Amino acid sequence: MKTRHLLLAISITAIWGLNFSVIKLGLGTVDPLILAGLRFTLCALPAIFFIPRPDVQWRYIVGYGLVFGIGLWGVVNLGIKAGLSAGIASLVLQFSAFFTLLLGAWVFKEAISRYQLAGMGLALCGLLSILSIVDGTVTSAGLILVLLGALAWSAANMINKKARTTQVFAFLVWSSAFSPIPLFALEYAVNGSTGYSALVNQLDSRAILSILFQVYPNTLFGYWVWNSLLKRYPVSTVAPLSLLVPVFGLLGSVVIFDEHLSLNKLVAVALIVSGLGVGLYGQRLLNAVLRHRCPS
Repeated sequence: MKTRHLLLAISITAIWGLNFSVIKLGLGTVDPLILAGLRFTLCALPAIFFIPRPDVQWRYIVGYGLVFGIGLWGVVNLGIKAGLSAGIASLVLQFSAFFTLLLGAWVFKEAISRYQLAGMGLALCGLLSILSIVDGTVTSAGLILVLLGALAWSAANMINKKARTTQVFAFLVWSSAFSPIPLFALEYAVNGSTGYSALVNQLDSRAILSILFQVYPNTLFGYWVWNSLLKRYPVSTVAPLSLLVPVFGLLGSVVIFDEHLSLNKLVAVALIVSGLGVGLYGQRLLNAVLRHRCPS
């Protein structure tokens, strides 16, 4: 990978990691479901008027929008609001990789390798380490909600795989159009007009910047660049860099919210990131070593 492309990929993982802290900033004055609804409204508008609909069935566009917008980011916002720190949320959400493996085995009958099982075991040990954190940055409700968000992300991955679209940006824009109304309706069903009254009376520059960051650098620009790199380079070259997301997520929380990195948190990061590395890339690494030792 060229140096400028490597730096660009790392910058995207930094944006994605920092996004969790940016979400938390926005949640200071905007309710979680409204924040997610505003995010996906701006992801869809006005871009949807200029980008042709992707050539996939409507059920995939609608399904992805509902799962990605509500099941993933609506629920993750609720988890952060429920007390899970931005740094820990960025780490726990990485469990989507293992949920995707399990769903792939169920839906597509894909075999699970010993490396993937070993990676899951390491990551579960990391999750247990998170459960032992008692400094106020972890709550049971927040942890469960973000794990549910990780499960939703894996379901969204399954929908994306079934859609088989090559028009990734158009698919993201059009699917985003189906997230806001259900998110706004859920907010009204749960809290009535309270959240909307607070939005009108308390919306500040910090919340506006939070929404704009989530829409443009994080979602539209980030996914466009990342998928462009995936088209240019092998997946095995680009995808491992995503392991940096929780690292930047924790660093962002440390800088912005002065989150303390206790030994338990460092152990959790090491175990979960190692688990991801072993589970997703262990076989490739072994094959590369064998080819190096036994060149044809």
